[in-house]
Amino acid sequence: MSDAEIRDREKFTRKHVVAVDGVRSPVIETGPEGVTSAVVFVHGNPGVAEDWLPLLEPAGGFGRAVAITMPGFGDADKPEDFDYTVDGYAAHLDGVLVALGLQHVHLVLHDFGGPWGLEWAAQHPDRHASTTLINTGVILRESWHALARVWRTPVLGELFFKASTRSGMRQFMKRTNPRTFPVPYADHLFDLYQDPGTRRAVLQLYRATPIRPHADTLAPRLREHPRPALVIWGAKDPYLKVRLAERQREVFGAATPITILPTSGHWPLADAPDAVIAAVLPFLREQLASTPA
Repeated sequence: MSDAEIRDREKFTRKHVVAVDGVRSPVIETGPEGVTSAVVFVHGNPGVAEDWLPLLEPAGGFGRAVAITMPGFGDADKPEDFDYTVDGYAAHLDGVLVALGLQHVHLVLHDFGGPWGLEWAAQHPDRHASTTLINTGVILRESWHALARVWRTPVLGELFFKASTRSGMRQFMKRTNPRTFPVPYADHLFDLYQDPGTRRAVLQLYRATPIRPHADTLAPRLREHPRPALVIWGAKDPYLKVRLAERQREVFGAATPITILPTSGHWPLADAPDAVIAAVLPFLREQLASTPA
């Protein structure tokens, strides 16, 4: 990237920190300031706000766009006494959105950002405007995948992280993901997991989340307040199977558009960014145009 391109990006990208009950989350924004309707990007496990830049920057061309690094990840705070549960993350998300003055929120969610964001949406239907799901959603009629079961098991989860190496992460990702998965992204994930606070957050979160009871109680609450939704799914996701994409219509409506990316895995924005951008940006543009500024 040239110096001119870096200066241009910095001109339209604003970075700051929001604290909720003393717990700080880095925030990246693009688009107009002070607008009360915005696209809000929420990463999963592991992730940071910067992961959303391929969507965040162009979305700022037609509205306010915000990406948040959630507690336990990246440069966000990782206090031992934070509530590392779906409800705890939903409460923190709400605090950030209130601090940003957002009254109409268009959620874009990935991985565990799905349960966090959808729990927030169920609790705040008056402020939830639309949802974009990228390899996440309401996990209907599924059990935890194999890696999650390792993390949910005391001692075994700790040993998994302790034994992890960079080369091992590369091999694991190469073996379990499609050929399109970029090796540098495996390094990115490995680097995020090196923080002891992140490891603790991941283990506590998975051990506090029984998947079926949460999905069974979340789905009817979302159905009570239908909102426009878009589903994007990498067909070769080894953790959240592609059959879950169709099941989102049971929650968000039979007409919910679904885009299946046939060569993509769990991280479509990493291995099929152009396809994700082409599917998501028109939907977000339409939704922002239909809500008050």
